[in-house]
Amino acid sequence: MRRTAVGALAFLGILSCTSDEVVGPAPLPAPQNVFYDLEPSGDLDPAGMILRWDEIVDSRLMVYRVYSRHDPAMAFGLRGETTSSTFHDRGIPDLEYFVAGVDLEGFEGTPSDIVVVDERLRLGQPQWIVGTSLNGAIHLAWDDSPYTNEPEGFKQYRVYSAAGFLGDLGYECDAVWGLEGTTIAPEFLAGAMPNGEARCFGVTAESIEGWESLWSDIWADTPRPDSRNVLISALDVDLATSGFRFWLDSNGDGIAVETELGLVLPGNQANLDFRVTRDVSGFWIEPRRLATTMTVYPDQPVADLTSIDLAPVNGYTGLARLAEVGNGYVFQMDEGDGFFRYGAIRVTHIGSEVMIFDWSYQTDPGNPELSVGAGIFTAGGRGVVVER
Repeated sequence: MRRTAVGALAFLGILSCTSDEVVGPAPLPAPQNVFYDLEPSGDLDPAGMILRWDEIVDSRLMVYRVYSRHDPAMAFGLRGETTSSTFHDRGIPDLEYFVAGVDLEGFEGTPSDIVVVDERLRLGQPQWIVGTSLNGAIHLAWDDSPYTNEPEGFKQYRVYSAAGFLGDLGYECDAVWGLEGTTIAPEFLAGAMPNGEARCFGVTAESIEGWESLWSDIWADTPRPDSRNVLISALDVDLATSGFRFWLDSNGDGIAVETELGLVLPGNQANLDFRVTRDVSGFWIEPRRLATTMTVYPDQPVADLTSIDLAPVNGYTGLARLAEVGNGYVFQMDEGDGFFRYGAIRVTHIGSEVMIFDWSYQTDPGNPELSVGAGIFTAGGRGVVVER
């Protein structure tokens, strides 16, 4: 149901008559059910408006005239004419509109009610937004109060995104934003995204009239490769499957591709990130090459691999750690280019001879995001450009 405000407009063109006067034809009836749909722009001001009404079914109808004014104290002015029962007004709309039919003789019929393009129908903004880094995707979730506070006025959420990059103040957002998609749910999966490339996101709530709310806070995140249920053997059980390397740059181009990520290798190789050994205490995760150090993730156990958000700042050593089911372990790796790389594993199963784990790796140099993104500065304002 529309929440559009309307007001009555007196019709001044009806002829008065007496018994000695010739009665002219009745004026065309007023257009009914006039309402508007705004065109969201990504900013508070809409890009335009489409005015709609029920068609007048009368053979005398020639055209519709649309009148508007931006100030209630001013007179209405002719905005345009159309033979359709819709009218597109490009740009910021006026405050009030009405429509009248015009017959073949050029006489205007009874005017419609006034429609008020009421900015007070704008919804509240989402109060928070968070994201989770995935393999080639970012999952976003945000405050659903725009819907819960006004369910009858809610239409959908609009998700915007921009490229992120490393600037002087850390990760910043490009000034040009595009529409990523829309959803009625307070969550959104942004997919088909390159791993290791930061992306910034913001969300607005759209009312059924097309009013956009203020933006949520900006959230930035970086997709990274991961994999589930990797099986690795203890060193003394199967040498060939006891080692692991997050990224092995086999061609030396500095670009992480799928075939170079998450490699199970022989445990006697010196270039491993870690290998698995065992003794009477259990299974041990042992960093192997000098460039790799490890720490236990602070909050244990972790509910899922995606619960491992930012890599810890310190606490990394080359010491082996006892593997425990449900625990997370974060690795810091020096690839010799001045930037650390970060990876994480979550142990899901320990048997008598094998260990199973999930892993993630951030291909973006120096970026500690393993699941949930950190705050990222916005460069140059939003400068919203909606890609259509």
